[in-house]
Amino acid sequence: MGRWLADPVRDHTVSGPDAGPYALAEGPDGALWFTLVHQGAIGRRDAAGHLTVHPVGAGPTVITQGPDGALWFTEYGTHRIGRITVDGEVSAFEPPTAGGGPFGIAPGPDGALWFTLSAADRIGRLTTSGEFTEYPAPGAFPSALVAGPDGAMWCTLNQAGAIGRITVDGTVTEYPLPDRQARPHALTTGPDGALWFTEWGSGRVGRLTTDGRFTGYDLPRPDCEPHGIAAYRGAVWCALETGSLAAVEVSR
Repeated sequence: MGRWLADPVRDHTVSGPDAGPYALAEGPDGALWFTLVHQGAIGRRDAAGHLTVHPVGAGPTVITQGPDGALWFTEYGTHRIGRITVDGEVSAFEPPTAGGGPFGIAPGPDGALWFTLSAADRIGRLTTSGEFTEYPAPGAFPSALVAGPDGAMWCTLNQAGAIGRITVDGTVTEYPLPDRQARPHALTTGPDGALWFTEWGSGRVGRLTTDGRFTGYDLPRPDCEPHGIAAYRGAVWCALETGSLAAVEVSR
């Protein structure tokens, strides 16, 4: 696996470390939205750097832009899926599997929201009208997932040190990471058409092409605890639980 220090990587402080910036996504309003897991809030940073914070309840975890013009997020600790509009209106839905631990969430190619139930080794599907379906997952604590450039859903298998691929007909393949202790966490499709993911266990950002080639980028501090990751304005951004957002410039 190739490795080098990403240059340039820029830090942008958005909170104290006790608030826990965790995951982030570009919103339909062009701003960057992120979860403050320990503060029970959703933050918004516009292109000029102005911050707004919306209280939403206990433990918002992963956030994504939905197909309905709102932001959707998981609440791992309270086993709910939340929804927030760009005006700050909040609502929530409960998956059928009690205590399943919804974690990763992403819009699928079918116009629904897909999410992982990490504590139950399942993957769920939620329509914007509130209808749930659940499927068995590959196992090994599925955490984040995203619709890839190939029409499949991709997910991180945190405890297996691997990336999984799931087609809409349920076919599963697995790509083991070169560093099996990397603890892959969140992932996104980058502006270059590859899958980008955070390595929580090693303080890196990884890149995986759809034909299985890996590359890695070291972050400035190995103990920065990278969690969420999102493509935004031509770069790949990740949320560091130590209190900042890091941007990795992408070469196409």
